[in-house]
Amino acid sequence: MSTSSSPKQAVKDILAELPTLLAVAVVETETGMPLASHTNVADFDIETAAAYNTEVVKAKLKAIAALKLNQTVQDILLTLTDQLHLLKLSPTGDKFIYLAVNSRDTNLAQARQIIKMHSSTLN
Repeated sequence: MSTSSSPKQAVKDILAELPTLLAVAVVETETGMPLASHTNVADFDIETAAAYNTEVVKAKLKAIAALKLNQTVQDILLTLTDQLHLLKLSPTGDKFIYLAVNSRDTNLAQARQIIKMHSSTLN
């Protein structure tokens, strides 16, 4: 793995490692706009998902600041009926990876490791 990777390359690499994913996007934290994305589900609106998940990230960061916790977000996990949605911020916090997987097909620990590795190299 190179020392830095573009959003498009990160999405391509994550897709190669998790081919059964539902959707993946690299999202700009400030605007909520996906910089690169892929979905395996025709009716999965990645732009809407990116925008709403940006609000989740921003709300958690505000809560941490308000509580003076002196902590950083490692990842955010949303467990749905049969899906897992993971949000992982880049080291600078200006981008995050949004990953949606089917909980029956995907090992959570493996998915976390994959997005951790790719978020750490985002430029």
